[in-house]
Amino acid sequence: MYDIVIIGAGVSGCAAARELSRYQADICVLEKEEDVCCGTSKANSGIVHAGYDAKPGTLKAKMNLLGNERMGLLSKELDFPFVRKGSLVVCTAKEELLRLQELYERGVKNGVKGLQILSREETLEMEPNISADVQSALFAPTGGIVCPFSMNIALAENAAVNGVEFHFNTEVRDIQRLEKGFRIETETGSYYAKCVINAAGIYADKLHNMVSGRKLSIIPRKGEYCLLDKNAGKHVSRTIFALPGAYGKGVLVTPTIHGNLLVGPTSVDIENKEGVDTTKEGLQEIAAKAGKNVENLPMREVITSFSGLRAHEESGDFVIGEAEDAPGFFDCAGIESPGLTSAPAVGVLLAELLQKKLNLEESTSYNGSRKGILDPRTLPIKERNKLIAGNPAYGRIICRCESITEGEIIDAARRPLGACSIDGIKRRTRAGMGRCQSGFCLPKVMEILARELQVSQTELTKCGGNSKLLKP
Repeated sequence: MYDIVIIGAGVSGCAAARELSRYQADICVLEKEEDVCCGTSKANSGIVHAGYDAKPGTLKAKMNLLGNERMGLLSKELDFPFVRKGSLVVCTAKEELLRLQELYERGVKNGVKGLQILSREETLEMEPNISADVQSALFAPTGGIVCPFSMNIALAENAAVNGVEFHFNTEVRDIQRLEKGFRIETETGSYYAKCVINAAGIYADKLHNMVSGRKLSIIPRKGEYCLLDKNAGKHVSRTIFALPGAYGKGVLVTPTIHGNLLVGPTSVDIENKEGVDTTKEGLQEIAAKAGKNVENLPMREVITSFSGLRAHEESGDFVIGEAEDAPGFFDCAGIESPGLTSAPAVGVLLAELLQKKLNLEESTSYNGSRKGILDPRTLPIKERNKLIAGNPAYGRIICRCESITEGEIIDAARRPLGACSIDGIKRRTRAGMGRCQSGFCLPKVMEILARELQVSQTELTKCGGNSKLLKP
C-alpha cells in the first residue's frame, strides 16, 4: 500500500513527485512508456510564458504566473538550462491594435510584471527581422525559454534520489475504489494506494472517468513543428508570437535554449490520442503563418519536424484537485499550454493538497539539489584537459554535430533513472539532435549503450516497445 501513486511521468507528474518527496511518504510513479518525458512534455515549444494570455481568475492564469516566478530558482536547484529572453506579441494590422491593448490589460490583471506596448520603431529596433507590416507589439520581459527534456528529467531524478519509486512500461488498465484507497490494475500487476494523482496527459479523462461520475473529456489538440539548424538560431533573439486566437497563441518563432530556431505549432483537434504524425499541409501552414510575422525565415535550414498533442479539456482550464465523488483521487488534467511553465507551481499545489489530505510530515533527509550531466565544453581548458586525463571518455567525441562525448553518454546511462533507449540518450545528452540527426553517431551510441546495459545491440530500441533498431 503506497501513500501516493502518481500516474504519468511527464513534467506535471514529475513536478508533483519532486515536491511530495519533501515529505515522509511512500510514493511511486507509474508510466506506460519506457522513460520519463515521452508524451506532451517532450513535444512542445519549450517556452516559459509570461502569463498575459490566460483568462484572469483561472487556474491557468494563477499557475502560469507562479510557475514563471519559480522557474529561475528551480533551474538553479536542479541544474537545467533556462533563460529569460523575453517575448513579443506582434500586431501587423491597425484594426487589431485594440486586441493587443486588451492582451496588455489582461496581463496586468494577471500580475505579469514589466509589460510594455511598443511602437513600430521600437519593435523593429528590438527585432530587425520582424515583418515590415508590424504596427505595434506587446513586450513581456519575463518570458523565457527552457529545455523541456532537461527540466522533466531533472525533476524526476531529484524525486528518485529522494525516495520516489518509478515503474516504467507500466500502463494502467483499470482503477477500482476500495473502502480505503484504490487498487490500480496495470499490465504488470496491481498497485494499492491511499491517494492517486492522475497526471496522465491526454489519457487523464479515461482514468478520471473510471472512478468518478462527473466525467471529463480531453480532446487531443495536435501541433506540428519545424526545427531549424543552429545556423538559423539568431534570426530572432526572443520568442515571437502572433496575436492569440480561439485555438491558442498561433504559430511562433523562437530561439531554443540550445541555439536552434523553432517554428510552430499548428493547432488541430483530432480523435486519435496517438496521432503524432506530421503532414505536408501542416508544415506548409507553419511556414506560411510564421512568415507573416517574421521575414526571410530560412526554412531551407529545417533539420527535422515533429508533432505533439496538447490535452485540451472542454472547460478550457486546468483541472487540478480532488474529485468530489472520489475522495483521495486527485486530478492534474487538461494541462495544455502553458503547462510547461506552470509545472513548478502545479507540483507545489498538488503537494500541498496531498500533505493536508494525508497529514504528511516533512522528511529530514530531503535534498532539493541535483547536478546535471557534465558538459566538458563548459570547463576552462586546463580543467577540461585534467578531466580527460583522468577519464579519457570525455576526450572522445561521439556526436560531431553537438560535440557530445562518450563520457556524457555513459553518464546518461548510469544516472538515477538512466537512459535505456536511443531516444533516452538523445534527450539527456543531445547526441543525435544535430544537423545530421544521428546519421553519423547512431552506431557508436548503440555500441556504448549496449555495453552499459549489458545487452545485445539487437535488444536496443529507439523509444521502447517494439521500436528495435536491429534484427538478430
